[in-house]
Amino acid sequence: MAANPSFDIVSKVDRQEVDNALRQAEKELATRFDFRGTGAEISWSGEEAIGLQAETEERVRAALDVFKEKLVKRNISLKSLDAGEPRPSGKIFKIDCKVIQGIETDKAKAISKKIRDEGPKGVQAQIQGDQLRVTGKKRDDLQAVISLLKGEDFGVALQFNNYR
Repeated sequence: MAANPSFDIVSKVDRQEVDNALRQAEKELATRFDFRGTGAEISWSGEEAIGLQAETEERVRAALDVFKEKLVKRNISLKSLDAGEPRPSGKIFKIDCKVIQGIETDKAKAISKKIRDEGPKGVQAQIQGDQLRVTGKKRDDLQAVISLLKGEDFGVALQFNNYR
């Protein structure tokens, strides 16, 4: 007899897709007429951080909108991008963005509690680092858990993988 069916709940972002979106946004900022002469730039500032800057607060917000648009086109959830507020830095305005990877412990506990309270009987969720493993006796129960979680908003982009 095989082990109980299971799947993992993760929150991962393909860094290459984020990089592609960043490059597309960079190209658009360089060519669009309304960004000419505003000093609008976007670049990586570390492994999981992105920096935007422009001469005015309005232009840096518009540059962020361009970047978000590129992320959506590449099927990356905006929940995995944590963008700060524009802040002045000398004569320019900057926005720092973080790419969120993994599920934080408090959010993992909330997801686990949701499964325990509203999910089918016999389904268990275990927190394993920055992901959750959900096991159950029947595959149908696991399908019900996936549809339950897709209907909720936990503030993180959830992916379901390793479905066995």
